[in-house]
Amino acid sequence: MRRNLDRLLASYIAAPAGMAAVDFSAPPGAPALFAPDSVTWRVTKNPVALMIGGIAAVILELAEPRVRTGVWEHTSFRRDPVARIRRTGYAALASTYAPADQARALIARVSAMHARVNGVTPEGVAYRADDPELLAWVYATAQFGFVEAYHRYARKLSEAERDAYYAEASDVAALWGVGETWRSAVEAEALFQRMRPKLERHAIVFEFLEIIARAPLLPGIARPLQTLAIRAAIDLLPAWTRDVLGLNYGPPASSPASADKAGEDAGGSYLRRLSFVDETLLRAVGAASERFAPSDIPPALACKRIGLPVDCLYR
Repeated sequence: MRRNLDRLLASYIAAPAGMAAVDFSAPPGAPALFAPDSVTWRVTKNPVALMIGGIAAVILELAEPRVRTGVWEHTSFRRDPVARIRRTGYAALASTYAPADQARALIARVSAMHARVNGVTPEGVAYRADDPELLAWVYATAQFGFVEAYHRYARKLSEAERDAYYAEASDVAALWGVGETWRSAVEAEALFQRMRPKLERHAIVFEFLEIIARAPLLPGIARPLQTLAIRAAIDLLPAWTRDVLGLNYGPPASSPASADKAGEDAGGSYLRRLSFVDETLLRAVGAASERFAPSDIPPALACKRIGLPVDCLYR
């Protein structure tokens, strides 16, 4: 378990190619955008929560036609999914644990790239990646994915802790260009319900599942966890979103005109509930990630930078 966890952690701590590295260890005493006693610091440190929650978030993002078109036409996801996912994960780590000045600089660089992305969906609807509504959806789905995956597979959170997690991000969300804020799980659910009429089933969601299944996100010895993470991410989604997307359990329903056979095959592969053994394994890895504190990963470096024990988040 320890060796596999080492490899899992190594896969998410280094700056991806093409992305400026952040120094999480300096300058000494520099605060982050989030407080060290925040729920956000506790949740974001867990690679199991980031992986499962991140996959769930992307599924939800791709349900929105404008976001889906922007991701599929303007990013490297299809040709290099590993680099794309690691850049997203590294941005989450940096915005949480990096010195505030470095975090703001990274967010500004990413936002500048978003400002250049625009187009028209196949249905003729114009979009911009810096549209506050779309940014709110992307940000909210990431929050939902991370906190729910942490709650289920790492450590249970109280209702107050989950509300605090959403509330803590209000100021940081504004840095990303999100105009709307939500300060509780109930308010986040209200946003989901407002977006509900705009979400739709599409073959690209199934294609995404196939890409994630094939991509070498984890080292070979830990690869079986990747398939479990995909199934766990689907299971994490609200039931009504699974209905909308055609991701219900059991034999996949007949596909809409836009879906292809690859989509049906993906559904057949992953639309199975996790067994008790599967869930136990994921929870064991998630719980181990709560106790194990290498000194060279961003959460530990951030703790050391501000004068706290490197294992302060892992007790």
